[in-house]
Amino acid sequence: MRFQIDDLSGLDIHNLLNEHIADAHTHSPPDSVFALDIDALRGHDITFWTLWSGAVLMGCGALKKLSSTHGEIKSMRTVSSALGQGVGSQILAHIIDNAKRLGLIRLSLETGSNEPYMPARRLYAKFGFKQCGPFADYKLNEFSVFMTRTL
Repeated sequence: MRFQIDDLSGLDIHNLLNEHIADAHTHSPPDSVFALDIDALRGHDITFWTLWSGAVLMGCGALKKLSSTHGEIKSMRTVSSALGQGVGSQILAHIIDNAKRLGLIRLSLETGSNEPYMPARRLYAKFGFKQCGPFADYKLNEFSVFMTRTL
């Protein structure tokens, strides 16, 4: 498996991110969906990685730099055929390592509060993330869980 910084131009990643956004809209009301579209993921403050097994996309994740010391995990997604194979753990570990290399001392995220997001919340907890209040521009809402950890 190999990571690459992705320019978000490939069909595979477009399909995966469209699936990610569609799922978010299926499980949360529109004003509680914070998944970024492809254009937003190309922002200057975001590094976006894909994980590949040969020529097969396995998943993706991004790090958004909120400040010189605080980052946010965005758009973590594993392709359906690779669920349960540790892809999410590999992506999360990669993002954490890169955040440390950048000198960040806090890493935070927003995920869903309902049942479909339980596997994601378990993964984040396994990596030491704890629930917290809203950060950055987020507002408290019943469909979001905010998590953070120090690095």
